[in-house]
Amino acid sequence: MELAPDPTRMQRRLEQLVALNTENPPGREAEAAGYLAEILREIGLATEVHEVEPGRSNVIGRLENGVGPVFAFNSHIDVVPAGDGWSSPPFTLSERSGRLYGRGSCDAKGPIVAMIEAIEMLMHDRRHWTGTLIAAFVADEEVESRGAKAYVKGRPHIDYAVIGEPTSNIPVTAHKGSLRPIVRVSGQTAHSGTPDLGVNAILKAARLLTTIEAHHRIVAERRHPLVGSASMTVTRISGGHADNVVPDRCEFMIDRRMVPGEDEAAVIAEIEELLTRAKIEHRVDATITSFKPTTGGATETATDHPVVRAALKASATHGVADPRPAGFQGGCDLVHFRSVGAQGVVLGPGSLAVAHKPDEFVPRDEFINASLIYRDIARSMLHEHGATR
Repeated sequence: MELAPDPTRMQRRLEQLVALNTENPPGREAEAAGYLAEILREIGLATEVHEVEPGRSNVIGRLENGVGPVFAFNSHIDVVPAGDGWSSPPFTLSERSGRLYGRGSCDAKGPIVAMIEAIEMLMHDRRHWTGTLIAAFVADEEVESRGAKAYVKGRPHIDYAVIGEPTSNIPVTAHKGSLRPIVRVSGQTAHSGTPDLGVNAILKAARLLTTIEAHHRIVAERRHPLVGSASMTVTRISGGHADNVVPDRCEFMIDRRMVPGEDEAAVIAEIEELLTRAKIEHRVDATITSFKPTTGGATETATDHPVVRAALKASATHGVADPRPAGFQGGCDLVHFRSVGAQGVVLGPGSLAVAHKPDEFVPRDEFINASLIYRDIARSMLHEHGATR
């Protein structure tokens, strides 16, 4: 008889993991990483905790079961700040009407627990798969993916990966990337009573912002069938230092969302060309001074790849009606696993519509079914006759 998931154990583990506050900022994933490491060791994985920076850790488990591909389960330990407006304490898991409420229940502690349950089942079914199984639960995905970036910096060999994020258990094969340059517009100070003696950096910036708004319409023509359009907008601005002084500086941040196929270096060159044109046409003196860290670039896995087909089949078998490949509007850690050659999908219980909000929840049935979906994808790709990259 095939081993089934243990819903009571899963809910207990999720309750304990949600209770460990890993709000990011500041993160504080070390305690939760230690808790996960203890579970993985009890299951039988060779496990290490790697400190990314003080108080912030990744936990990596590894199980070798003969010759074959390397398959990784990945998700993130950190959560966004709980904020206000909760109907129940955010770090105490509660169940109402078949839903499990708590910060991180779907993004992404629910996926972590479901992945661990899949590993439990795979441990008791080692005759039917061969290869290496990895659990990589990382820090800081919600801000700049320092955990995933640190992990792949070691160039681990990974053939296939499933990234745990809330997708309602629908396989996601592509996601957008983000780039956030800080642009400084320079001017010249003067008394505000004689503004013609200076150069107002804020007014100069206004001309540049109009140029950026127009350029967004060009950028938005770059479309991807699963993630939609690329975009370019301004999300922060500051300037001036006194009420009666013409400002000599204005800074703003561009949020540039990239679609799969766009190259980050080419996007930077395009923005720099835009600034050069603004200087020629509008006498705006603007430069990129820095880049705010982000989760990373855009990526995709071909929708006809065997790991995608395995994910679609497993989802259909375990509760998803007519699953089809989907895309993420935001970013996640798939791009970092793709950077070391892994082919993979993003998949997990719960919905992005409730993630990052008060009363975040994961449907209990989806949570349980996710463990079966994860198990079946891994078993399919770790079959001795399974596909290779």
